[in-house]
Formats: sequence, C-alpha cells, structure tokens
Amino acid sequence: MAEHAQNPRLSRRSMLVAPAAVAGGAVLTGVAAAPESTAAVRQITLYAEPLPGGSFGYGLAPGEATIPGPLLEIYEGETLEVELVNNTDQRLSIHPHGVDYDVNSDGSPLNASFNAPGETRTYVWRTRKQADIGGNRFMPGSAGYWHYHDHAMGNDHGTVGIQKGLYGGLIVRRRGDLIPDRQYTVVFNEMLINNKKAPETPMFEARQGERVEFVCVGHGNLPHTFHLHAHRWADTRTGMLTGANDPSPVIDNKNLDPGSSFGFQVLAGEGVGPGVWMYHCHVQMHVDQGMVGLFLVRNPDGGMPAGAQAAIDRFHQHHMAASQSDHSMHHG
Repeated sequence: MAEHAQNPRLSRRSMLVAPAAVAGGAVLTGVAAAPESTAAVRQITLYAEPLPGGSFGYGLAPGEATIPGPLLEIYEGETLEVELVNNTDQRLSIHPHGVDYDVNSDGSPLNASFNAPGETRTYVWRTRKQADIGGNRFMPGSAGYWHYHDHAMGNDHGTVGIQKGLYGGLIVRRRGDLIPDRQYTVVFNEMLINNKKAPETPMFEARQGERVEFVCVGHGNLPHTFHLHAHRWADTRTGMLTGANDPSPVIDNKNLDPGSSFGFQVLAGEGVGPGVWMYHCHVQMHVDQGMVGLFLVRNPDGGMPAGAQAAIDRFHQHHMAASQSDHSMHHG
C-alpha cells in the first residue's frame, strides 16, 4: 500500500476516466483530453483501504491507496459514477464539492449515504455547463477546482476520515481549457501537507517550461495560506488571464481555509529559471512547525540545476535540526 507515494504519476499527471460506453468503467491513462464525442457518463472504481500508521486512503486499485487520493477529472456536462469499495472495517463514504448529486449520493449519514464496512456503493456526480439566461446574465457551470472527502468515518461529519487521509482533488474542466503537462494535489490538513510534516512533505518536480497545475485543498480546523515561491498566477477560475484587459489580480499567495479549494497553472521556472523553490503556508507559526515543501524545477533536459541538490540537503538538515531542538526543549 503506497502511503508515501504522493500523487502517483499518470499520463499528464491527471486521470481522465474512461467513457462507460467504450471501456465499461475501466480507467484509461494516456488520455490528454476527452474528445467532443466522448460519452456523457463516465465510470470509475475507487477502493478505500487502511494504510500503515492508522491512516486511510482512496486508490484506483486494491493495494494502491494514497494520501491524497487520485485526482479525478471530468468535463462540464458529464456525469461521473464512482463505485466506492470499502476495504476497511470502518464506516466511510465519499462526498464531493462543486458538482450536483441527489440525496443517495450525498455521502453523508444524514441521508444514509455511506459504505458500511466491506460494502460497495455507487455515488453519481453530475455536472452542468454555464447557461445564458438572458439580459447578459449567466448561471454558473460546474467548471472549477474542487475536491472530495469522507463524510462518515468517526462521526456523521467524517472528521476522523479526513484527519487520517480520506480526501483528494476533483477537477471539472470546460472544453477548451489548457491541459497541463503535470498535476499536483496539495492538501493543508491541520498542521500537515498531504498528512506529512517537513522534511517528509512531497517534493513536486517539473522541467523548466512545462505547464504545471496545482490543485490546493484545505481541511481541518485551522486557517492557512498557500504561497509558491518565484511563480504567480491570476486569481481566476483557471489561474490564467482571459484577455489582454482582464483586470483580475495576479497573486502568489492565497487563503486556503478548511473546506476551500482552488487551482492554477504556471509555466515551471518562467522568468526565473530552474531551481528549488519552496511552497508553504504563510502563517508563520505554521511554516515554522513544518508546513513547507519543495518545488524542484529541473533543467529543460531533466538534469539537476546547479545548486539544487545542496538546497534540498539544506532543507532536510534545517528541519531535522529544528525537530531535534524541539525534542530537547520538551525532554531536556
């Protein structure tokens, strides 16, 4: 069970699930973008499993659960049928943000929508396209950077499931959206990143010039901010400006509160070159306690930039020293 595998590498770092009419619910990797003729209903099977250390995760196959779970991706107007197999001895579920569903797919005990231990259950998530209702007014569609999580382990709100790693990212794309080369899910959960503390937090990688997509999700009880060194994005649905006169602010730091999510795309190393760049919570007491990770931008040929390994070594030594200092303060 790959607890330490962060965002397992699928084609283009995403998972576009197979059309039900074509593959009977099997997962297709190597799909860059769904064609216009893709069937409206897609199917996927997720497995909820125990992981070492008392954690839990979702995975695409038995024995492949990770924290966070797989990044799920569909297009506006499509329906996603999620067959959830509960391979644990705990009650749990899967609850989405940003999409439509009926009470049977709510994923909450309130609506008796959950998996008993060992049970398999199908949850149906629907999406809609933006609708023109006249008068230059539009009803929003489902496109956005969302997420999913347990809502039943431990209590009726899934507090224990979320604490222990039952969560993942969900993208609903609009036709024509740019498809990235790499995708990463970053979850701030209490004082942890993807349920890890530095120096064990994930190091994300890309080659200079690659288009990288970050999906950022907040959980737990604490307010956070997400900051990425040396890169910036527009505060829009996609992280990009929509035209030469788009007045949207360009930012490099954004609030990431419990239950919230956002995403954006950047060109790795644009304007700054390859190197090792930090991402972290900008609440100072949080970053001081290990809410920090690394974004390694390799040379265009994939090689390590000058000084990169030394920076990575300093990162590990710094936090090891801090950890030892904290230990001595508490036990001296």
